[in-house]
Amino acid sequence: MPEPVEPEPAPARPLKVALFSGNYNYVRDGANQALNRLVAFLERQGCTVRVYSPTSDTPAFEPAGTLVSVPSFSIPGRGEYRVALGLPERLKRDVREFGPDIIHLSAPDPAAHSAKRLARQLGVPVVASIHTRFETYLEYYGFGFARPLMEMMLGRFYTGLDEVFVTTAAFGETMRDAGIIRTEPAVWSRGVDKGRFNPKRRSPEWRWSLGVGDAEPVIGFVGRLVLEKGLDTVAAAVAELKRRGVPHRLVVVGDGPARERFEALAPDAIFTGFLDGTNLARAYASMDMLLNPSTTETFGNINLEAMASGIPVVAARASGNECLVTDGDTGALVTPGDITGYADALQRYCTDPLLRAGHGKAGLAAAQAFDWDAINGAVLSRYRDLIATKHP
Repeated sequence: MPEPVEPEPAPARPLKVALFSGNYNYVRDGANQALNRLVAFLERQGCTVRVYSPTSDTPAFEPAGTLVSVPSFSIPGRGEYRVALGLPERLKRDVREFGPDIIHLSAPDPAAHSAKRLARQLGVPVVASIHTRFETYLEYYGFGFARPLMEMMLGRFYTGLDEVFVTTAAFGETMRDAGIIRTEPAVWSRGVDKGRFNPKRRSPEWRWSLGVGDAEPVIGFVGRLVLEKGLDTVAAAVAELKRRGVPHRLVVVGDGPARERFEALAPDAIFTGFLDGTNLARAYASMDMLLNPSTTETFGNINLEAMASGIPVVAARASGNECLVTDGDTGALVTPGDITGYADALQRYCTDPLLRAGHGKAGLAAAQAFDWDAINGAVLSRYRDLIATKHP
């Protein structure tokens, strides 16, 4: 008798996902870029995603998914960012009519607190992802004394969720040690567009246009020009190199509210302003090293983009950097605030072209493992597991 044929499993049902974001597309940053990539991936898999976020009349880019505006107010002193208010009844009704299979929260704001309660009323899983170390920001604006209170408030928000996504296992441990999350989190890593970020983008012509000579080592800084990115450390490190007489050029890619202050601290730097797309990729590849002293990142996207561009990374020894940069192999990790340590690492790369080429090559090889579709596919799989097991 012929062997019985096993029936093929039924195709997975497309999901409806409601995503709540504090900043989905009105300002461009690494966190909302990751969220938009996730949404675009989900929609390619047949899912429907409805995104609830503060909006702007002049957004930084076109959003993935269907974007619904949430009432919000500007943050005093940081007017480019907004805080979402609690959900009015019309938006709660909008969520109910959408009928999500799962609700994903990405910022611990009042709208997300409302959405968390709404998920419980609807009987659907509710998850959150941590993109920013909000508790560390207070140190940069004179409110460090309030950090324990902030950590307590964050812990209250992340308690009682079906899942919390973190960017790395090590970062998850940091959050657990601080009491901000109390259960074992899931890892939602990050990827890099290797078609865009690669060493072939290097352009001597671009360097010449900035007045950089062929033999001048370029130290690159990429990111929003805000205090929490470690701008003071960048300025102090390159000032130490100048004091030592080490030839170099600092090229700053990005813009933000602290630009004027940064320009005063680093008067010899070249400021390109904001770049994106292939212009950003060309800038990375045309640098000789990246300097990233930030300790507030949950995942150093700029580190990964630099590595994919074939250049070594000098970064703070912090959870968002240690997951990517291998000290002495793909770059150098430095104790936060150690200006001499940063200057020493930069000097080695500035004066040893073979060392920086070797570490850049090692970083390029390491970056190949970070594939966006595989990473976002793991999130979708976790969504389905939670729907099946916790809220069937």
